[in-house]
Amino acid sequence: MIVQDILDGNRRALSRFLTSVENRRELVQAELTELYQHSGNSHIIGVTGAPGTGKSSLVTALVKQLRMQDQTVAVIAVDPTSPFSGGAILGDRIRMRDLSGDKGVYIRSMATRGNLGGLAIATQDMARVLSAAGYDIVLIETVGAGQSEVDIVRLAHTTLVVEAPNLGDDVQAIKAGILETADILVVNKCDLAGAEKTKRALNAMLELGHPTKHHDDIEIMWIPPIVETSTKTKSGIDQLVASIHDHRAYLSDHNVLTQVRTQNLSDEFYQRLQVSLFKRFVATIDDNRIAGIINRMAKYEIEPQQGVDKLLAEIDFIQSQE
Repeated sequence: MIVQDILDGNRRALSRFLTSVENRRELVQAELTELYQHSGNSHIIGVTGAPGTGKSSLVTALVKQLRMQDQTVAVIAVDPTSPFSGGAILGDRIRMRDLSGDKGVYIRSMATRGNLGGLAIATQDMARVLSAAGYDIVLIETVGAGQSEVDIVRLAHTTLVVEAPNLGDDVQAIKAGILETADILVVNKCDLAGAEKTKRALNAMLELGHPTKHHDDIEIMWIPPIVETSTKTKSGIDQLVASIHDHRAYLSDHNVLTQVRTQNLSDEFYQRLQVSLFKRFVATIDDNRIAGIINRMAKYEIEPQQGVDKLLAEIDFIQSQE
């Protein structure tokens, strides 16, 4: 019944189900399996970048522009979790209050719950549920943790990396990491002094390090455009939407979308397999054995990798005697 309610566009049923996905995934596995068969038609857009670049304001402006084109949009805003209390403010949803009341827009905030990489564990499942619910665009705003925040590239079809003037020196633009995940580079707050300098630094990064610049088939390769935007002056948003449509057309015209989805699913499969195997493995080990090894590490009798090797060797020995 819940599945049909979601497919029929029941927002209350959708909200309740997403809460279950985030909190107790194992209890809704059957529904997720059924909904998976109805997902896959949405274009997933990831928005990432360092704190202070204005991602939430940009997302709000982006959604408004997409709605002007009659696109329905679901937004997943991921906020960091406190390492002390375990709670989260979920402030991104507050920043997007201008979108409230639009039935073509659905906003869902969620906390990372300690997960690194800019996303929460349940984000992938939520994106599929929202796709099954019929939204044309699923837009995911990551935490904004910095250059290690690259998980979004394993989920999104189009990744926007947002930069802003005066957030650091030019070397930031050519560091390995988050910038290399970009399908579109966005210089937000372009009304501020230093925007042109930031754009030149990003151009230098593309010239020096982007693989498409040195590819034999450059005519069929996607080179990330640099789009200047300002939510204050409302400039460049239409150009950003046009660049997103161009990238989507590129993925379709060159049969890249299937490859992207296959690679994303492969990465997700191995990630889930690793988590499941780890849980199953640890459940078979006596807690006292692990505690003993950790105590020896704390006394500097053995180092961490040696402790892991010792535990595995003990388990192999026990299994060989059975």
